[in-house]
Amino acid sequence: MDADELKRINEQQAKEIRDLKEKLSKMEQLSSEVIWTLSGAIDAKDSYTSGHSRRVAEYTWKLSKKLGKSKEEQKKNYYVGLLHDIGKIGVPDGILNKTGRLTDEEFAVIKGHPDLGEEILVTITLIDDITVGAKWHHERYDGTGYPDRLKGEEIPELARIIAVADAYDAMTSTRSYRGALPQEVVRQEIEKGKGTQFDPVIADKMIELIDEDVNYEMHE
Repeated sequence: MDADELKRINEQQAKEIRDLKEKLSKMEQLSSEVIWTLSGAIDAKDSYTSGHSRRVAEYTWKLSKKLGKSKEEQKKNYYVGLLHDIGKIGVPDGILNKTGRLTDEEFAVIKGHPDLGEEILVTITLIDDITVGAKWHHERYDGTGYPDRLKGEEIPELARIIAVADAYDAMTSTRSYRGALPQEVVRQEIEKGKGTQFDPVIADKMIELIDEDVNYEMHE
């Protein structure tokens, strides 16, 4: 093989690599746009939790960083956090936005959203663990959560991270029945939930984030 032929082959291979990178970049952009669209559709259903999915994703990213995850894993966890409540798309607006106490039947409908979320996301293969947050973010470390009553490390780590992020946002956001809680009260609740509602290690990382947030900027 002469030098000109070798040069032609190298140029062709370089072009193929550039084309592949461009296609992958476009696929990633499309995936990101679809995920943002879906998360916006979730939040639009609930007038009292606008921006909830985005904030949970941000707190999931911050916790993942605190836990020493790679940048690639932090990014993936962010996207999974964005879609943790996707199953609420199937919950009737009248139940989701009810200001009074839910009946047992209505709460049963709410408790079905993790399974529905898994069903919606299971066919998406571009992001690893895409169903984990939607399926298990309401599991509790002591095994009393739902839908599967998983306990401790039976719960996937990402779901344990999102569970803390989700609870933090619930406490620091305005709801139909109360305003955002004071930072010290939120800190106490995270501390109190260690080992029962929350993974103790992840809860401690959340407390670190709270203590670093001296001006209480990390809220709705």
